[in-house]
Amino acid sequence: MMRQTLCAAATTALLLAGDPARALPMGSVDTWMVMGDFAARSRDLAVNYAVTPRDAFGAAVGRWRTEPEGGALLREVGGLTYTRLVQRWNLPEAQANLWAVGTLGSLRSGSVKSETLRSPSVMADYETTRIYVSGGLKTQRSASVRQDTAYARAGFSFYEVDYEEIQPWLVVEAKRQRDVVSKTETAAWLRLIHKRYFVELGADDGGRVRFNFMYNHW
Repeated sequence: MMRQTLCAAATTALLLAGDPARALPMGSVDTWMVMGDFAARSRDLAVNYAVTPRDAFGAAVGRWRTEPEGGALLREVGGLTYTRLVQRWNLPEAQANLWAVGTLGSLRSGSVKSETLRSPSVMADYETTRIYVSGGLKTQRSASVRQDTAYARAGFSFYEVDYEEIQPWLVVEAKRQRDVVSKTETAAWLRLIHKRYFVELGADDGGRVRFNFMYNHW
């Protein structure tokens, strides 16, 4: 039973370690991870492959909508990603991680021609089999875009499960984004975790539905 609990904790750490909407964490070595985030103002899809226990390479595409004065502005991005597990702390009954993620690609914004996009981010998390907290900062830079996003999350599981079972979690998030306009949003969702996937369904403070997923193939 203790071994199952430790395995579940390690799996939870991999699944919960970052922002599934942007530049997400990696799975174990020699595995593929596919991730998606679908919200009212944004759509993101990413895939990566872990080449070592600490390094993964992949690709991501996405689009998001901002609302400056004069009307909405749609932006589309695509690029290559690199994920690095900077540090992992294995504690007696918990695990903590520090991640660095970089994206290099192109961005299109309205009628503007494609621009080179650079997007570094950092994120950290702490989790047990019952509680989870994380935070991160992501920047996006191009000739016409200067966007910064910071977030903090916290969640708890309703009960412990064995390694092969699905575990439900309740997660809340506060996010601050600085772009053409600055805004703060909160959201809450139900997260269902299995050893190879998770799915999330919830809503933000404006009542807009949000759906995320992750699948780890080995």
